[in-house]
Amino acid sequence: MTTHTSPDWAVEAEGLVKTFGANRAVDGVDLRVATGSVYGVLGPNGAGKTTTISMLATLLKPDGGSARIFGHDVQREAQVVRQLIGVTGQYASVDETLSATENLFLFSRLHGLSAADSRRKATELLEEFGLTDAAKRPLKNFSGGMRRRLDLAASLIAQPPLIFLDEPTTGLDPRTRIQMWDTIRRLVSSGSTVLLTTQYLDEADQLADRIAVIDRGRVVAEGTANDLKASVGESTLELRLVNLGDADDARVAIQRVLGVAASASPEAGRLTAPMNDPDLVTELLVTLRDEGIHLAEMSVQKPTLDEVFLTLTGHGVESDDAGTGASAELEGSRA
Repeated sequence: MTTHTSPDWAVEAEGLVKTFGANRAVDGVDLRVATGSVYGVLGPNGAGKTTTISMLATLLKPDGGSARIFGHDVQREAQVVRQLIGVTGQYASVDETLSATENLFLFSRLHGLSAADSRRKATELLEEFGLTDAAKRPLKNFSGGMRRRLDLAASLIAQPPLIFLDEPTTGLDPRTRIQMWDTIRRLVSSGSTVLLTTQYLDEADQLADRIAVIDRGRVVAEGTANDLKASVGESTLELRLVNLGDADDARVAIQRVLGVAASASPEAGRLTAPMNDPDLVTELLVTLRDEGIHLAEMSVQKPTLDEVFLTLTGHGVESDDAGTGASAELEGSRA
């Protein structure tokens, strides 16, 4: 019996497990991705991100747990699920012996489109992804960013409601990464749901409505970027003084008004204090003005996702403690 499509959840995964020999690549992962959102899965190489995507996309059979895509079970209804998803992996699936137009025409024909519709779809996608000028150019002359955009275009031929993007900007230059971010935002604004895996903290921060932090095959935290940042500490208030000689008086004022001690960097005239109550900051500014203490600069700093990851896992997001973890995960996902 076919399960009815869920209007609220694009992805529901409970206790997903996948092992490769002695390596437990995914160890009980739970995910719930709201329809019409960007959901980020953040973690280092070998954390289990690609393997999780492969199970959700029906490319790998789970060894435990269950998963549903729009209410459809990934194992019992694999064919239905495949009609609802698009997948862009870490490595381009395009054929380098063909041009961009030929690649998209071929993929369109494989999706069952007529020759005329395939040509029209190829033209539309090349324009959408800024590749029209390079449409007939051999792919061997494409930059890395152009190949990634073409690969993403190919995954959208069937206009799937759910798109899996596995580290889509790995190896791209900053300008091309930002272009890809804009493309992802457009996909969601047009009605798609995106599940994005990434090693890049800023990428998750910029794009994701909610983020799951995965480490060693487990979800160690989940929430919005602000939720995750708040979980490791409060924001800090940073003040830079015009006159370095005012530092002691400013620290006294901060203690009196905010009720916290400020740390000082005397050589830069900079003071930093925990901001437990944002409502008191206005009172502090008035106090400093009344006491003739002038500010050159004021800012509020939130904890970063890097600090979140370090706090949750004890190591940086770009590390690979397992050494061969990334290789094991990739080989497993290709199995």
